[in-house]
Amino acid sequence: MNFTRWSARLPGTQRRAAARTDHAATPDRRGEGSVPAARAEQLTDDPPPTRAVDELPVRQVLDRVPALVALLHGPDHRLAYVNDAYATAFGPRPTGEPARDTLPELSELGLLPLLDQVLRSGKPRTLKSRKATDGRSYTFTCTPATETGDGVGGGISGVLVFATDVTDHAEAADRLRTSERRQRETAVTLQRSLLPQELEQPDDLRIAATYQPGGTEAAVGGDWYDVITLGGGRTALVIGDVMGRGVRAAAVMGQLRTAVRAYARLDLPPHEVLQLLDGLATEIDANQIATCVYAVHDPNEGRLVYASAGHLPILVRDETGTVLRADEPTGPPLGTGGWMHASGSIPLAPGSTAVLYTDGLVERRDEDLDHGITALEVALAGAIGTPQVICDRLMRSAGVTADHDDDVAVLVLQHPARTGPDGELFRNAALDLLGGVEAAPRARAFASGVLTSWRFPTELHDLGVLAASELVANSLQHGTPPMRLRLRRTDRRLIVEVTDGDDHLPRRRRAEPADESGRGIAIVATIASNWGCRRTPGGGKAVWCEFVLPRAT
Repeated sequence: MNFTRWSARLPGTQRRAAARTDHAATPDRRGEGSVPAARAEQLTDDPPPTRAVDELPVRQVLDRVPALVALLHGPDHRLAYVNDAYATAFGPRPTGEPARDTLPELSELGLLPLLDQVLRSGKPRTLKSRKATDGRSYTFTCTPATETGDGVGGGISGVLVFATDVTDHAEAADRLRTSERRQRETAVTLQRSLLPQELEQPDDLRIAATYQPGGTEAAVGGDWYDVITLGGGRTALVIGDVMGRGVRAAAVMGQLRTAVRAYARLDLPPHEVLQLLDGLATEIDANQIATCVYAVHDPNEGRLVYASAGHLPILVRDETGTVLRADEPTGPPLGTGGWMHASGSIPLAPGSTAVLYTDGLVERRDEDLDHGITALEVALAGAIGTPQVICDRLMRSAGVTADHDDDVAVLVLQHPARTGPDGELFRNAALDLLGGVEAAPRARAFASGVLTSWRFPTELHDLGVLAASELVANSLQHGTPPMRLRLRRTDRRLIVEVTDGDDHLPRRRRAEPADESGRGIAIVATIASNWGCRRTPGGGKAVWCEFVLPRAT
């Protein structure tokens, strides 16, 4: 076959004519075609004219290019030519045979349908980074070729196949993907290890949480959540999101979560906890910021008291199915500094369900964030069941799957409405203490009567009365009105709490033999399972202790 009759679809005729015209001789106009000696010398010194691309011998060029080249013609793609690089890679190939028979490597790579498409459409097609039978990876480009004959372009009757060896690039890309996968696995492992392995389950709440890392194409973020029992029946709930991706974000998240647990033990108001976290976040990494909500539930108040650092609003569904969205205050994210956070509250009565979540649940690239929150409110309004069931339902309604493009953390808590026998296990009783010498005996009599009606064993009854007596005596001596004694029982413990109007917190100390006071808190700490104190929002304090109830047999 005459190879010179084949060419790629290039407009070469015009360029050849132009090249010939440019190189034609021009006679001197000053007489008889002669050229002065100086001008002749100048022309002689000029470099030889550059040959146009169309004048290059095509076959010699293709024989020497490092790319693999094959020329096929006809509807059955009969082989017309392979260059030396192709023969070196796959061995010599006889011409005139269909590609299906003589080029099995193309058939195995699925290139034959691609050749048909090129032949029909007249448009080039590319198949990127495919591993061939020689163990190398190639990118194949198939372009239509025409038979030119007498210089007039004919119909499309062939395909020129170029195969570029991209093995090194493919191996480098594979190594990069492997490295990224290992880094992601490391970040996911670190992230999961820093999240609570088992949620604390308070007496009065039922809680579930879920964490879904971003898909394989997304780096792991710094989403986290936590549940912290504060004692005295109170519970702290936390959810946050460190901006950024990868191991660094997960490490910052772990430090913030640890700090939250430490600050929570101080039993501070939510806004004070965020104020401390804000300063710590700046010290950890001045270039890293995080959003966070810290909320505290007290069963005696029936509300969630919270503070937000740039985080999404808490949603609460009451027992009628109405969904409330927590309002301001919301301060800037942690790590920005210079802001005084404030606490707010939202009702959480028995029968209510609250949801704390990160932006991966509601934020989408093509939608407004408020639209996502509204959709979550609708999903929560119709979600019933246990907290874990609600968690799963909210994730499904938001379209969160294994290949989701962002991390998602969701924390669901329920305050059950207990009735019947279960309700008998959760009781409250309170007595206002008017002061004076008669307050202590009245408190003892009240505690004894309540604990007797709750049918506590004699030993626990006596310990509860003693604790109430010592806490009341401490408040009468060191506190100021108004004073109040509260007894609370759950299915797991008895809680004794005394509040007064003085904000000086008591501490346990060793009383000397000659001291007439200082033994009350020491006695309470000795007989109770746990004790603590905190400042109350009104400027006073609360001192409490609790006793673990014996398990029913």
